[in-house]
Amino acid sequence: MFEAHFQTFEEPEGGVALAARLSALREELARRKLTGFVVPRADQQQNEYVAASEERLAWLTGFTGSAGLAIVLGREAALFVDGRYTLQAAKQVDAKAWQVEPLVELPPEHWLTRHLAAGDRLGFDPWLHTSAAAERLAAACAKAGAELVAVDGNPLDAIWHERPAPPLGRVSIHGAQFSGEIEAEKLKRIRLEINKLGVDALVLSDSHAVAWTFNIRGADVSHTPLPLSYALVPKDGRPLVFIDHRKLSNSARDHLEQSADVEEPSALTAKLTELAKRGAAIALDSATAADALSRLIVGAGGKPVRGNDPVSLLKAVKNIAEIEGTRTAHQRDAVALTRFLAWVDREAPSGHLTEIDTVEALETFRRQTGALKDVSFPTIAGTGPNGAIVHYRVTRKSNRRIAAGDLLLIDSGAQYEDGTTDVTRTIAIGKPTDEMRDRFTRVLRGHIAIARAIFPDGTTGAQLDSFARQYLWQAGIDFEHGTGHGVGSYLSVHEGPARISKLGTTPLKRGMILSNEPGYYKTDAYGIRIENLELVIGTDIAGAEKPVNAFETLTLAPIDRRLIEVSMLSADELSWLNDYHARVARTVRPHLDDNATKLWLDEATAALK
Repeated sequence: MFEAHFQTFEEPEGGVALAARLSALREELARRKLTGFVVPRADQQQNEYVAASEERLAWLTGFTGSAGLAIVLGREAALFVDGRYTLQAAKQVDAKAWQVEPLVELPPEHWLTRHLAAGDRLGFDPWLHTSAAAERLAAACAKAGAELVAVDGNPLDAIWHERPAPPLGRVSIHGAQFSGEIEAEKLKRIRLEINKLGVDALVLSDSHAVAWTFNIRGADVSHTPLPLSYALVPKDGRPLVFIDHRKLSNSARDHLEQSADVEEPSALTAKLTELAKRGAAIALDSATAADALSRLIVGAGGKPVRGNDPVSLLKAVKNIAEIEGTRTAHQRDAVALTRFLAWVDREAPSGHLTEIDTVEALETFRRQTGALKDVSFPTIAGTGPNGAIVHYRVTRKSNRRIAAGDLLLIDSGAQYEDGTTDVTRTIAIGKPTDEMRDRFTRVLRGHIAIARAIFPDGTTGAQLDSFARQYLWQAGIDFEHGTGHGVGSYLSVHEGPARISKLGTTPLKRGMILSNEPGYYKTDAYGIRIENLELVIGTDIAGAEKPVNAFETLTLAPIDRRLIEVSMLSADELSWLNDYHARVARTVRPHLDDNATKLWLDEATAALK
């Protein structure tokens, strides 16, 4: 009935092919006189979603998560993943060939000190690691009496004979009606930051920063409209944008050339060398700049100045046009979500629906808006035990039929030109158990605590994170992911630098958009997550002695009332929920064109007492 266009459901390669690849890599390492090699899940710019040509970790190991790192030695090999991917990695990799290790509890550097011997030579590709990551590896090698070797040419590429070509997605202009600010004004603000840093130039190694600064978008990676590119912004003179010219139409080139000189990507090293030879201090983003860039600048006599990319924070604070755009995008998305949720309630009781059916249906409802550009990440649709895998991605092999008594967790998002969405709902199929209702209500109370939070200007995400966990902690349970991440404006659905997590040290500023997504996951049983996007806004409090902020909830979709144990809610929490549902109904109902869905929405948003 439904056809998916953006997401595929193929199982990663495994078995004989992966064993042969690992063996071939070891042979290549021996030929290069290397004891081992580090394989990060990364491209040159540390992007979350990478081009097919950069999926080295997945090609070698079979693990398809968006974060991870492998180390291959002569006799041993380890894959390091964080808590989001523990279950997924165990299912995808060959346990006979790979040890799956927890990234936080046993960092790769600790593992190396135990497994390297004096005189060993560990290789790494300096284009795929930041300088900080390279320094950690070097320290681990030194502790073991081994040597870290920067390779010229990645050994995986030498054995990956069918490696796809780099992408050539067409560049589009992101108009002022969406961006809200022309390039010249953005460059003025960036140069103020360059002056504060006291450097001669700033390298934009993050393609998101290039896209935002020059008001362009692209199609080089899945789910994020990225034009893979670099830029060099000097404190004086015209900036340079380094991008493959084959991606540029005449209008896109003319747009860029109004504010910058346009060069091929290969010219970046020559331009940096030229600057560095004059002893220039060049700012690099410590989060995305490849170690190769630092090495190049130092080698030519310049001074790399590593730190936070100032564009990251400028980009995170949305202007009026971007805020209005994302409100519109969420209202549009709400109609598609409501149609989808009503459809699930109608169809699921038959027992015929599968996880793939729900992924395809939701994309179809969004496509029917006429504005969908892409999904903002691969939809997570996990029913029963699959829902307990935090970043589960359904394949044809894992595809599970939705049965009575299941919880269906569906986490999805959309890319529209005026905004990016990300929303999770957990749906009861049939009658939920008392435990499910208890856990869901604890998650809901944490979600409401974030949504209702009032906090002084300068508060960080780490200070808010425990608000979401308090009711789970009271039952001796927790979740192994952050409570929220930043979201871009028709850019990355996972945008820094701000986040609501134990590690969220960036102060939250008015205009930032963050997710609010506490959860609970019972291994081999079910998963629960409730996610809305929140806009940081100012609020007035009588007698306040400093500026105070709050959240405006952007996402509009019913929260499953069947899973709520009303007796556990406080009066204020119940009031928030009923007000939220009234707002959903008020916003969405006028845009529904069939009575069945209107009646479903009326029931789904009816006030609880």
